[in-house]
Amino acid sequence: MAKSTDNFEGRAKHLLRLLQLCGGCVPLHRLQFQFSDSVIQTLLDKELVQVQNTGCGFLLEIAEDF
Repeated sequence: MAKSTDNFEGRAKHLLRLLQLCGGCVPLHRLQFQFSDSVIQTLLDKELVQVQNTGCGFLLEIAEDF
């Protein structure tokens, strides 16, 4: 069971790194096929990322406090 937790944390760290490499934000619809909803929700709960409504879609961006 430790491997699934490590894998989950690894996916969350990978998503944060991807956001950093993409300038801090990525359209949310691009991530939903690469990352599970639970990984995205975990980062939202930890307030490491935030969702912004652009009027034409949603962006997942690194939180300003991070």
